[in-house]
Amino acid sequence: MNVSQIELSLTPALYPYRTLKEGHTTVAVDILRATTSICAAFAAGAEEIVPLESLEVLDDYHARGYLRAAERGGRKIGDAEFGNSPTEYLANDLHGQRLAYSTTNGTVSIRKGSDADRTLVGSFANIDALARLLLSSPQNLVILCSGWENDFSIEDTLFAGALCRRLMDSGLYSSRHDAVQMALALWDACHGDPYEYSLRTASHVKRLQGFGADADIAFAFRMNTCGVVPCLKEGTLHCIETPQ
Repeated sequence: MNVSQIELSLTPALYPYRTLKEGHTTVAVDILRATTSICAAFAAGAEEIVPLESLEVLDDYHARGYLRAAERGGRKIGDAEFGNSPTEYLANDLHGQRLAYSTTNGTVSIRKGSDADRTLVGSFANIDALARLLLSSPQNLVILCSGWENDFSIEDTLFAGALCRRLMDSGLYSSRHDAVQMALALWDACHGDPYEYSLRTASHVKRLQGFGADADIAFAFRMNTCGVVPCLKEGTLHCIETPQ
C-alpha cells in the first residue's frame, strides 16, 4: 500500500524549504482568524472568495461587485464591508455574494500555497470534512501554518497536530518530519481542548482579546461548525464537494 507523506511548514517563510515540492496538496491554515473566517463566510452562503496579499486592489474588486474584507494587525481596514471575524460572517446572509479578502497572514499563506496540485483551506471549523477529503484521495501533503508575521503560532500548530493525528491514524499517511512530530506532541499535550490550551499559552489569543474578539476566539477552536472545504483554483476560492 502506498502511504502519502506529510510535511509541516510552521511559518510561510519556511514553505519554500519543504522537500515535498512535486505532486502534493497544500492545506493553508490561519486559525485566528482568516481560514476560520473563510469557512464561516462560505457557510453563510458566499459564492466565491478571492484571497489577496495586497490592499491596493480591493477597490478595483469592489467596483466589480465584490464585497471588501480586509484586516491588518487584527483590525478591520477602512471602508471594508467586513473584517476578519467568523462570527460576523455567520451573522449575515452572504448567499450570492463574492468577497475580495486580504488579511495580515492567512490570505498570504493561501496565495503562497497556490503552487500545489491542490490548495485547500483548513480550520478546526472544517477539520473532519477536510480530513475525509484528504483520506478519500491521499496525496503527499504540506500543511502551511500562517503564524503571525512569519513567526510560529501555537494555535495553527495545534490544528496541524489534530489534522495529522486524524490522517496518520488511518494508515494512509505517515511522517518522519520533525515539525509534524512536534505538532502531534503539542496536540496530545492539549488533551483534545485546544481552546483552553491556547487561552493559557498563545500570544495571538492575548492580542485579539485586547480587541474584544473573545467570541471569535471561542468559535475558532470549536470543531466542525462549518462543514465546507474551500479550494483555490485560478486565484479564487470555491467550496468543493466532500465525502460524507
